Amino acid sequence: MAEDPMKAVLHYAQALKAPRIRESAARLAAQARDASWTHEEYLAAVLSREVAAREASGATTRIRSAGFPTRKSLEDFNFDHQPELNRDMIAHLGTSAFLAKSRNVVLLGPPGTGKTHLAIGLAIKAAQAGHRIAFVTAVDWVARLKAAHNAGRLPAELAKLRRIGLLVVDEVGYIPFEQDAANLFFQLVSSRYEHASLILTSNLPFAKAHLFARTCVRPCRNITCCVGPVGGRCGVLPRAG
Repeated sequence: MAEDPMKAVLHYAQALKAPRIRESAARLAAQARDASWTHEEYLAAVLSREVAAREASGATTRIRSAGFPTRKSLEDFNFDHQPELNRDMIAHLGTSAFLAKSRNVVLLGPPGTGKTHLAIGLAIKAAQAGHRIAFVTAVDWVARLKAAHNAGRLPAELAKLRRIGLLVVDEVGYIPFEQDAANLFFQLVSSRYEHASLILTSNLPFAKAHLFARTCVRPCRNITCCVGPVGGRCGVLPRAG
């Protein structure tokens, strides 16, 4: 007597470490018979369950390992407190399309205006889109680079970080950098140019922020989003009130 085909499917799914196929194969087979699916339609339905589960699991892992101080989503951002903030631009940034071009996002504004919330929300969207992400304050990034420099492995560390699609650098300018620290931070930014993306948050206006001096000359009092290569052209959102 021939082997039960469904038992064979479940065995192969286990061998492939595809638990969602094991869970959905029989149920979808019954649905396929009732709806007269083609073999291709059934196979696509089964495989789509496995792919969706793996993507969700991967996003969860990427978010968990990112180092966020807390979880924030774009959906939870209170735009009523920032009525002049361009929601369409934020929504566009939330598609993570800027990562495909290795563009950068700069969020400026005084404390309490939601810069970190937006940065985390955008980074989570990037993780859900399949990108590796990491979140650290500017001071901690510099400390990491300084340790690598002292150990003689700064180039290797920068290369390692360049493989992370999106770095979030929070609180740039909150504590002024010494010259050596500023040079290390510049190396981080320049090493990612046209290779990977950054999201930077700062309470400094462009006119006073050395890192942004060539990015945009318009001084900003509240949240402004600037999209573009650091040191290059950028598009500026209307300031938030």
